Amino acid sequence: MEFTEMLKTYQKRVEVALQSWLPDENQIPTSLHQAMRYATLDGGKRVRPILVYTTGQALGVTLGQLDGPACAVELIHASSLVHDDLPGMDNDMLRRGKPTCHIAFGEPTALLTGDALPSLAFEVLANDKMMKTDPIIRLKMITELARANGSPGIAGGQVLDMEAEGKQITLEQLQTLHSKKTGALILASVRLGALSCTTISDSQKQALDNYAKAIGLAFQVRDDILNVETNSKILGKPNGSDQARGKSTYVSLFGLEESKNKAQELYKKALEELSGLGMELEPLRQLSAFIVERNN
Repeated sequence: MEFTEMLKTYQKRVEVALQSWLPDENQIPTSLHQAMRYATLDGGKRVRPILVYTTGQALGVTLGQLDGPACAVELIHASSLVHDDLPGMDNDMLRRGKPTCHIAFGEPTALLTGDALPSLAFEVLANDKMMKTDPIIRLKMITELARANGSPGIAGGQVLDMEAEGKQITLEQLQTLHSKKTGALILASVRLGALSCTTISDSQKQALDNYAKAIGLAFQVRDDILNVETNSKILGKPNGSDQARGKSTYVSLFGLEESKNKAQELYKKALEELSGLGMELEPLRQLSAFIVERNN
């Protein structure tokens, strides 16, 4: 399958899965359910669910078994964007090329939308009937996603991001921030794909973990570059917003060219981790290239 065709296949699958799990917009409370669907459907690259699919498929897992985990990670991601955009956080007006959730539905509804989506993610992992996994594996998946969403992950990273605004921080501090805010969910995506396989070895798990950590940082470095280089129409959100808020980014610490070099360095490291796995890994390699070369 060609890479672009593969992306479209996975994007369509997760869209269908999300539509089936999200409450109907006419179900009470209608405003909340409309906001949940608005924040989640019809937008985004779906990189995290695609990581679930490509990892699982490399290990021989069927797509049907991966729809639930792919759906769950995207629900967590969507909730994090809703919260990230709120007036008390980044106060952004545009996300995925359309008004942010709080602009479209009001701040209280947006706040509750960001609260409701993770609950649905855990419900999916607990109840999806296509996941041929025993209760212990389901519990491991739920634990992975809970950690990625909580203080060890997105929530903790967001706090570090706010505390670093207007300050000069070290490379180590920046990497810690991004390993939580962005990297934790990317790592969880790969881990959920790996946990869907019952025959995976410890060495394969470790290599995939190392791969996920490298490509997760590469993803964030590329985000920092795009925030400077790409216009808002292509980006789907305001460009230059990081600099305007005094955020600590790879570009603010090291400049544009060095940040581009860093993204390539992390990309090569990610590929090195895949090289000894002996699986069908070309889709993961192609996805890695997409992550560091994307324009939005």
